[in-house]
Amino acid sequence: MPQLTEAAAREWVSAHVSRARELDIASNLASWEAATTGTEDALRTSAEARATARRLYSDPAGGSAVRAFLDAGVVADPVLRRELVLLDLRFTENRLPEEVIDELSERESELERIFYTFRPEFEGEPASNNTLLDVLRHEKNGERRRAAWEASKQIGSQIAPLLRELVARRNAAARKQGFDNFYSMQLALEEIDEQTLFATLDEFRSSSDAPFARVRAQIDEVLAKKVGVRPDELYPWHWEDFFAQEAPSVGEVELDAMFAGRSLEELAATYFAAIGLPVEDVLARSDLYERPGKDQHAFCTDIDREGDVRVLCNLRDTERWTGTLLHELGHAAYDKFLPHELPYLLRRAGHTLLTEAVAMFMGRLTRDPAWLRESLGLGIDDDRARDVERQLGWAMLVSARWMLVMAYFERELYRDPNRADLNSLWWDLVESIQLVRRPPGRDEPDWAAKLHLSLAPVYYHNYLLGEFVASQLGGAIRERRGGELSPRDPAIGDFFRNGLFALGATRPWNELLQEVTGTPLSTRYFLSDFVTGAGAR
Repeated sequence: MPQLTEAAAREWVSAHVSRARELDIASNLASWEAATTGTEDALRTSAEARATARRLYSDPAGGSAVRAFLDAGVVADPVLRRELVLLDLRFTENRLPEEVIDELSERESELERIFYTFRPEFEGEPASNNTLLDVLRHEKNGERRRAAWEASKQIGSQIAPLLRELVARRNAAARKQGFDNFYSMQLALEEIDEQTLFATLDEFRSSSDAPFARVRAQIDEVLAKKVGVRPDELYPWHWEDFFAQEAPSVGEVELDAMFAGRSLEELAATYFAAIGLPVEDVLARSDLYERPGKDQHAFCTDIDREGDVRVLCNLRDTERWTGTLLHELGHAAYDKFLPHELPYLLRRAGHTLLTEAVAMFMGRLTRDPAWLRESLGLGIDDDRARDVERQLGWAMLVSARWMLVMAYFERELYRDPNRADLNSLWWDLVESIQLVRRPPGRDEPDWAAKLHLSLAPVYYHNYLLGEFVASQLGGAIRERRGGELSPRDPAIGDFFRNGLFALGATRPWNELLQEVTGTPLSTRYFLSDFVTGAGAR
């Protein structure tokens, strides 16, 4: 045990960081290689690197030393103390035998392999997600739409038994740390109170029930005409994505047409440069277009906390992929502009929900009439502007209600991964919260087709909290500018770079949010923007 002084604590942290940084970089690079190639060697190397990085935090002596420094109260420096707090959370999560860490990593790697390389069979051939999404967006034939939707769920039967077992193993590991299950443990380690979280979600669900029903009635009326059925005949395959998590393109203004033939990279680079957060270097390092074996989703990764920030996408010239690119570059800007003066352990986003908030702030721009005018040079009259704003309101409510489904379902999955009615529970939530009708007689593990449950566990609540915070950040920026705000105003970049980004992870997320916006986490900004405001009318 080291001497319990502040100087000794600083020396211990410095020695730990020198090793942790090396392992983090190796793990991040290996994960990038696995995601961009999907080869067996890359996936195996990624699993091994991830396990090696985790094992650093399974050392009982290291965890005891960190806890001893904290309990002794010898560290007066708030920055150093925050480093120790974050280390304590990390050691708590990984205080497991090496063989358990290796097993969990291997199981996660197998799920990664399936998600990265699986291509469902559609019309006799392997199909990419983008191919299936094209059918859902453009096909008039209902049977072909249904076949594409069902193809998107084929992966679920492979994933479900593996995921159930992984959840059970994660729960067993969490119970060794004194938690009821892995879900509760992860929330605690994220410094989120589970009771408060679900009280917030319950309140939002209640507040949005009636407005969402009105929005769905409007969407259903137009969508039914578009696909040639009655509103009471709409099923999941009549939507334009696999989980009805995005509002279908049922507005009078066709958003995809605005982006057809445009360079999404150029649009994004020009925008971020205009607000003072240039990301051309990020784009140059990124992997942006689809190919076999590559992860079909999208993410941002900070390789070394020294500037090597990258984005993975599978771009097509659509509104959806433009929004996704802006979203991921929001994450990238947060990572890139963290002050290098911050200690390594604090040189990261203040919390997952905060980086999601920045990303969502950016991702909304594709349905902002002012941004469309300024970035695309389009002439959008008042009627078209109102339609675009209405589409944004619909999109926000549809996605927020979907996020509720994921949060409620995942909590129940971890409470009992072996319950026999998970398939039914999934559709109970989808029907009651999303108002999407379950297919007659369907009893398949459709929930398991959602990658996040396997590879980003206990994460989805951060998306919804991120949406709430995105509106809260927007409100704070407008207040500081005295009202309306141009979407390309440099004040946006200044607010983020010199406010939220500058603080890194130096304090708990709720304290950071209070400092940069003047108020604690609140749903009222999102409700005003999209529920009680014009977006939900």
